[in-house]
Amino acid sequence: MKRYITKAGFDRLREEFRRLLYDERPRVTREVSVAAAHGDRSENYEYKLGKKKLREIDGKIHRLQKQLESYEVVDPSTRPKTDRAFFGATVTVEDEEGKESTYQIVGGEELAPGCVSYEAPLGKALLGKREGDSVRVRRPAGEVELTIVKVEWK
Repeated sequence: MKRYITKAGFDRLREEFRRLLYDERPRVTREVSVAAAHGDRSENYEYKLGKKKLREIDGKIHRLQKQLESYEVVDPSTRPKTDRAFFGATVTVEDEEGKESTYQIVGGEELAPGCVSYEAPLGKALLGKREGDSVRVRRPAGEVELTIVKVEWK
């Protein structure tokens, strides 16, 4: 299954991977080496703690590497401009009471305020829709009807 991510989201994950691999891991490795030089490792708290940190970092590096390899990067700024909402688009919707909300359709790893995953009910409902279209979305508080006010590509 293809997984999508915006270029900005991919760059953030890649920077985290780089930081862990080239900054954190070498720093913790040095700490473990210093602790190991203090003698008996079986009762050496700093050594055991350092090894635990190293395993956690290695696990994060491995997970990030697998994630980065599995994504298809989509740069909304280079997509052909269309009036339809697709991955990467910023969509303004209006609810039944006239309240407007704006969301960028992104991947699940990029969620932040003002973003919605393309896999979430709202994200799925918006995909392929145009300005003026209405969608019904089921949410914990009940179903809501939203009208698409604007589709932008930033």
